[in-house]
Amino acid sequence: MTVPVRPLAVATLVLVTLLGGCSSAPPPTPDLARQLSDTVGVDGMFDHLRKLQEIADANGGSRSEGTAGYDASVDYVAQTLRDKGFDVDTPEYERLGVASPGKPTLTVAGRNYPVDQASLLTPTPAGGLRAITLRPQRPAGCAAADYGNSKMTGAIAIVDDTTCSIADKHDAAGAKGAVGLLVISDPRSAGSPQNLFTPGYYERLKMPTAVIDPTANTALRRTSAPVRLVLDAKAAMVKSRNVVAQTKTGDIRNAVMAGAHLDTAAKSPGINDNGTGVAALLETAAALGSQPQATNAVRFGFWGSEEAVLAGSTKYVAGLSDDQLNDIALYLNFDTIGSPNAGYFTYDGDQSGQPNPEIPADSVPLGSAGVERTLAGYLNLAGVRPADQPLSRASDYSPFLAAGVPIGGATTGAAQRKTKVQARLWGGVDGVAFDRNYHLPGDTIDNVNRDALAVMGAGAAFAVGTYAQSIEGVNGVPTREQRHRNRP
Repeated sequence: MTVPVRPLAVATLVLVTLLGGCSSAPPPTPDLARQLSDTVGVDGMFDHLRKLQEIADANGGSRSEGTAGYDASVDYVAQTLRDKGFDVDTPEYERLGVASPGKPTLTVAGRNYPVDQASLLTPTPAGGLRAITLRPQRPAGCAAADYGNSKMTGAIAIVDDTTCSIADKHDAAGAKGAVGLLVISDPRSAGSPQNLFTPGYYERLKMPTAVIDPTANTALRRTSAPVRLVLDAKAAMVKSRNVVAQTKTGDIRNAVMAGAHLDTAAKSPGINDNGTGVAALLETAAALGSQPQATNAVRFGFWGSEEAVLAGSTKYVAGLSDDQLNDIALYLNFDTIGSPNAGYFTYDGDQSGQPNPEIPADSVPLGSAGVERTLAGYLNLAGVRPADQPLSRASDYSPFLAAGVPIGGATTGAAQRKTKVQARLWGGVDGVAFDRNYHLPGDTIDNVNRDALAVMGAGAAFAVGTYAQSIEGVNGVPTREQRHRNRP
């Protein structure tokens, strides 16, 4: 689709005036936000996407964590920033990973079906788990009410992948007496819902839990006999790296932080998810330079493990001292911003849309509403009307949000299907996913919508420049002395 893009020279100047506030020396570059948004162009972002595509092509079509493709992506991003004069760190961390993949299997009527083991911490007993399968009255199985009067004692519960996290489904089934859980999901067609695997979910799973596809589900519907579930993958600690760089000028006690995840789903080049966010921030860093005339320091983070267990950003936040947490004025996140059937979403910092019940409104850090207004204001002036994206526990802004840091960001959508109303608003095709290649091998450079990336990439630069100039004003965030962070 083609998205109209209006000249922003005059309009954004007005917005900068509204958003800015009084700030102290050194004097910032006049209209830094507009300067950055005008400089960050789609051609430069595509140069980075081509490089990431080359890395994936040279490494089996993937840049997923734990592969040579991910290591090469880390090296590329780090060297690109060093070439622009930034001091760059690639801090290492450990997370739970796979020591032995085993052969997780579901046997139904003598036929074996492959399954995905949901938690490496909870295998089945030796020889597997043998039990009948039962279903709740409401397929989601998110709460006891979904089961009605149905008893699950001694059975393996079967639920779908909608509405809530796998941990909530597990808890509800266990409360009804289930001894195992099967979740029907087909990531090959559209990707699992983003709220299915929330950060740390695997630590809550105490009974064997697996993800099955529709083929296995069809077989289960044809039998009432016991089935056998074998979950035999084993856990190990895996080492990985983030990439972090900060400007050499600006107030480090009011750092503006922007991040994007660098890893991909297994067997996917991940050019839209999330090469686009990476490319936008690399071009923003290049336009900003390592020693800008900005009031506040700018820090860039490129995270590992987002597709696995959200460990990269979580480990980073957990490793900060109280003072270091208070030094971060706000966090901006950009994930999947070039979807072919694009929508234009800003994270719902003011909770004006349908809220996520897992994130109470009073837990959203003060200042997040202003960050949303900044991004939404830019998108409106660029000719696209933004919509709210409910806040989630499954994205890299989540650990910052939990720590009390104001957050914001934007996305063009992933596996969710575009509605008729959204198609009228933004163009594109209703009933089709924003990105049909989400988490799939087809997420190549040919999958990226240039027009959407042009708007969203420039919007990311605008937000960085706005807060690098000033964190005050009508869309500002709390000042250093007003901050009271939480330990995640």
